[in-house]
Amino acid sequence: MRKSYSFLAAWLMACLFSVSAYAQSVTISGTVKNSANKDNVPAVSVLIKGTSQGTYTNSDGEFSLKVAKLPVVLVFSSIGFETQEVTVSDAAKAVEVEFKVKSDLGQEVVVAASRLPQRILEAPVTMERMNSAIIKNVAAPSVYEAITNLKGVDVHTASLTFRTVTTRGFVTSGNTRLNQLVDGMDNQAPGLNFAVSSIVGLTDLDVDNIEVLSGASSALYGSGGMNGTVLITSKSPFKYQGFSYNVKQGMMHVDKKQRSAAPYNNISMRWAKVYKNKLAFRLSGELIRGSDWEAEDYRNKAQIGILSKVVGGNRAGDPNFNGVNVYGDETSVNLGQLAALLSSSVNSLVAAQSGGLIQLQATANSYFSAIGNPTYPSAAQMTGFYNLFTPGGANAVAAAQLYAPLYLGITRNYFGTQNNVTRTGYNEDQLVDYNTLNAKFNAGVHYKFTDNLEASLNSYFGTGTTVYTGANRYSLRNFKMAQHKFEMKSKNWMYRAYTIQGNAGDSYIGDALGAFINEAWKPSLNTAGGLTSIAGSWLPQYMLTFSEGRRSSAGAFSDAQLHAAARGTADAGRFLPGTKQFNDAANVIRNTSVSKPGGAKFLDKSDLYAMEANANISEMLHFSKVVDVLIGANWKQWALKSQGTIFADTLQTILINEYGSYIQLKKSLLNNKLTLTASGRYDKQTNFKGKFTPRVTAVINVAKDNNIRLSYQTAYRFPSNQNQYISLRLGGGSSFLIGCLPEFQTYYKLNGTRPGYTAESILAYRAGAPGDSSRLVRATFNEVKPEVVTSYEIGYKGIIGKKLLFDAYYYTSRYKDFLVSVAAGQTQSDNAGRLPLYSSFSTNNVSYTQNSAAIIKSYGWGAGVEYRAIKNYVVYGNVFSDVLKDVPANEVTYFNAPKYRYNIGLRNDDLCKGLGFNVVYKWQDNNYYEGTFVSGTLPYFGWWDAQVSYRPHGTKSVFRVGGTNLGNFYARTGYGSPAVGGLYYISYGYNIF
Repeated sequence: MRKSYSFLAAWLMACLFSVSAYAQSVTISGTVKNSANKDNVPAVSVLIKGTSQGTYTNSDGEFSLKVAKLPVVLVFSSIGFETQEVTVSDAAKAVEVEFKVKSDLGQEVVVAASRLPQRILEAPVTMERMNSAIIKNVAAPSVYEAITNLKGVDVHTASLTFRTVTTRGFVTSGNTRLNQLVDGMDNQAPGLNFAVSSIVGLTDLDVDNIEVLSGASSALYGSGGMNGTVLITSKSPFKYQGFSYNVKQGMMHVDKKQRSAAPYNNISMRWAKVYKNKLAFRLSGELIRGSDWEAEDYRNKAQIGILSKVVGGNRAGDPNFNGVNVYGDETSVNLGQLAALLSSSVNSLVAAQSGGLIQLQATANSYFSAIGNPTYPSAAQMTGFYNLFTPGGANAVAAAQLYAPLYLGITRNYFGTQNNVTRTGYNEDQLVDYNTLNAKFNAGVHYKFTDNLEASLNSYFGTGTTVYTGANRYSLRNFKMAQHKFEMKSKNWMYRAYTIQGNAGDSYIGDALGAFINEAWKPSLNTAGGLTSIAGSWLPQYMLTFSEGRRSSAGAFSDAQLHAAARGTADAGRFLPGTKQFNDAANVIRNTSVSKPGGAKFLDKSDLYAMEANANISEMLHFSKVVDVLIGANWKQWALKSQGTIFADTLQTILINEYGSYIQLKKSLLNNKLTLTASGRYDKQTNFKGKFTPRVTAVINVAKDNNIRLSYQTAYRFPSNQNQYISLRLGGGSSFLIGCLPEFQTYYKLNGTRPGYTAESILAYRAGAPGDSSRLVRATFNEVKPEVVTSYEIGYKGIIGKKLLFDAYYYTSRYKDFLVSVAAGQTQSDNAGRLPLYSSFSTNNVSYTQNSAAIIKSYGWGAGVEYRAIKNYVVYGNVFSDVLKDVPANEVTYFNAPKYRYNIGLRNDDLCKGLGFNVVYKWQDNNYYEGTFVSGTLPYFGWWDAQVSYRPHGTKSVFRVGGTNLGNFYARTGYGSPAVGGLYYISYGYNIF
């Protein structure tokens, strides 16, 4: 570490020395103004014509540039303005430039589509872009949230600050099919393999542009780009200088439906300073606080392993209630089956303790037979039975009192066959931390050795508290992640090395917390302490009360009445939320590792190390007029460190290495009417064979600013780190998520003494007789391979009548070796046969990843328009659709895309004297949502977002008032996640570029 700091100090000193030594003979200075309103224009590129030497205007529109001699021609350029050339002959006279506004429709330069600069009109694949001008006027509380306004983009909202962006389906919380890159760095949490929204990365004030590639993109960006890649780029400190800040205050929960009205706060700042056009520093920070949206789906669900569905019933009417956002009620127990198990255990235990003198079952058979086997023995008859054990002492009588209700319940069928029960759970808002916080701080130093060679060191740090929806609801408390990057960048080559350091902080599993609070108060079933422990357990108390109620009422009480009485007895003294007992128990459980009995905390300090380089060798070797050739390579290493709480890494850190390389050829033909691009990539990861992914594209220029694009693309993804190595017990119960590697099948004995059976066949078995196990089907396990998608696409993008930009596409994709989750069940003990599978109490539910044998297909289309109307009005909108087909029954794909979605908007950034607005309406169709949490149909919804801004001319101030979901219509994008309502805000910003 000391060597690293010494190197950094030496490097900075060298840079500073170079700055001081840097001197040229003439200094030119001046100002750039907007010709329409006379405002100063910042971030304007000022170049000496014919060279790469230049600078940018600062936040006051001023520039200063040293040149060797006069005269020189300066070229002034910026998006949205006409490029101007000015000849400077006298350095003593300040240069004054009046920029004329010009339409930039379709003229933006993008890099993401082919890693080479090109106009977005000429991009060979479907892509969307938000530039800094759009970003500063978005009708959304945050830049990241505004991505959902783009064509083809979906989002899953798990909490206020945890949004997962995706394209072309697979809308889930945490998406391993889409890459998110921030300043070229993979933005994933190393232990999760997906980006944790924008909790770590750039602050809103530091985002220069966002580019979204829809569809397969592995050929250039590597594994994971099955459905797209999002590239978020920061503002250069050389271009965007000065101090900026923004203060946003808002309100949530205004209707008090979920909780009392609560404030929303967002404060951000950015500072950048340039010294003599060689050395630049930047700092940025952002703090977000709010009271999170609450997941309040208290409907019932039926579930085994990962297979689930919403069903009717509530706690009052269904003793087997398992609420969607209720935790601690997951394990279902059949009273009759458990009674049979306990009666046998109690009988054997008492016989052993008495040396065989007391035989409860034999005595009961004899006694009740002698009195005529009454269905409902009277109180006197029960007393007579208990008196038989008086000679054995008080313990013998107590044993008889425990045994008799079990015996009668079984022999008189008090429990029936379908009397399943669950424990009383706790609502999510009683367990999960909804005090949302996100703090980000970024710092960087950049140095230009020449006008074409720049080195930089940047660090990005983020921490916060939020909620993530996966197989459970995970309360990410004090979650931390840091990224550190070194980069060298030239005109024709680039090298970067970076690391991502993760820390789960005080995060815990909501389901496990609820379950273990129940267990801390009263265990569900404790047989370790003998009869006393059994009698003090929740399930025996429930069963005994139920059975005694049926006997004492002579069958007069209904099942509902008996269940209510049984639950009331078993729940007596239960820890209630807000009490000291509840809080003390919760604190202990939250701070106990999930790998230990009674713990809900998961530990994850996984890291990622990466290096990447690319070069445009055609430019370097001066044959670009013949063909453009781009080559690149990368290496990544994940170090999984969860101390056995998530991964099977109890004994040692798990290392996963991945490396790859690619080449791209680009050639323009027929007087630039046809541009062909071909690329290929090879990648290899530790546990899997290498994958080759080709891509071929063609762009046909049919008229000026009108192009047709064709593409053949492939992409792949290796099973995620969790797919490979997870070993997680869910909710403190009998459900497990396990890795897909062969060693997990061995460890969990699925291929040995505890064979696995498919979840659906277990459900079928339980619907029949216990002795008929013919319906059970063995679960299969095959070697898992990377998933591959092949995609074909045709698209058109063009400008019509100089004011209308139109873009449309159609694609079809074919998935091979599709990675799906498989649910299975197994007995809880070795060589136990099949009978234990008839009861959930003696069954472990296991889910793991497998390849689907089927070829799964998807197709979709989309269209978008942007119309520049009179007086600065802009009308924009898009509509798109994605459909998955040929999915085998009982395979969970998590596709989750509504069939139709659209966005329609109207904006004007300068309506009148600095007044502007942006309003958008978004709508999505209903869809069947699949998730490891729960599955079911989500209804369609639509809402309005709007923002009004005011920028007093001649100042750097901007005032805004706006809101999302203006009608406060609560809607969800995924089961288990919260319904999102309205957020309304006002803000003041200074020097917002």
